[in-house]
Amino acid sequence: MNRRLNYLSAAAIACVFSLSAAAQDYRYQNGAWTRQEPAGQGAQQPQQQPVQQVQQQPAPVAPVPAPAPCFGCGTVDSIRVIEKSGEGSGVGMVAGGLLGGLVGHQIGQGRGNTAATIVGAAGGAYAGHQIEKNTKKVTTYEVSVRMADGALRTVGYDAEPGFRTGDKVRFVDGRLTRN
Repeated sequence: MNRRLNYLSAAAIACVFSLSAAAQDYRYQNGAWTRQEPAGQGAQQPQQQPVQQVQQQPAPVAPVPAPAPCFGCGTVDSIRVIEKSGEGSGVGMVAGGLLGGLVGHQIGQGRGNTAATIVGAAGGAYAGHQIEKNTKKVTTYEVSVRMADGALRTVGYDAEPGFRTGDKVRFVDGRLTRN
């Protein structure tokens, strides 16, 4: 019984101290915790001044001037590769026919030899003509540009132009340059 009485008295004392600590007013001001006396216990509470809110008008923003229209500007719409086969002058056909006939003459004897020579000369002439046309083949590039006003302009190049579809370009003295 004596023990219970000791526990109860200790609990009562702890309760009194916690209530007295709770009655204290602690505030965080200027970077530190300070104890304030409760209102009505001798300490005078500082009167708070009403805060006046001043609404500042935003500074007027000057409109951004529109960029000057570019009359020679546009976007690469497409690039077309055009291959034009060369014209045979007959030199390739004659050279191929002679070479084919020479090779065909090496095959067989008698009438088989004559037939092989004729077939070799005809095949060689055809092959020589095709080889001559391929060596004289011309590749050109056609670049279509969609202008800022919606018009479509086309420029031809003999060599690869170095532009890709979607590139921004500009006409300067009749030539395309990157924008």
